Amino acid sequence: MKKEKSLKVKWDEIIKILSNKFNDGENLDIEAIIYLIGLQELGRINLKFRKDQKIDLMHIAICRLLEPYGYYQFNYTDKDGWPHYKVLTKLPNLKSGEQTLLMKEAIINYFSQKQLIQ
Repeated sequence: MKKEKSLKVKWDEIIKILSNKFNDGENLDIEAIIYLIGLQELGRINLKFRKDQKIDLMHIAICRLLEPYGYYQFNYTDKDGWPHYKVLTKLPNLKSGEQTLLMKEAIINYFSQKQLIQ
């Protein structure tokens, strides 16, 4: 129970920081945060992206977020600067709530590593 509260407090802190910085204080949802992580990982923030590229950015973020869990491994960066990952382990079949919890935990770990939160 204490871990869950700690997770919620850290998640709320991330929401507050990112929402204030990128969305005029209006709360971002988890998909928007994953997209922002994709932008960060690509390293090109001020470009316009097509719909398929936006999906690719979210895929990059998910791979990067789940890399420490042993699901993906960075493979290479292509000639256009896009990172590519290879699958190491198939993701388990998780219920929607379990998937959300895993992604929130991974996002918290990511921003802890980036020293956005403690």
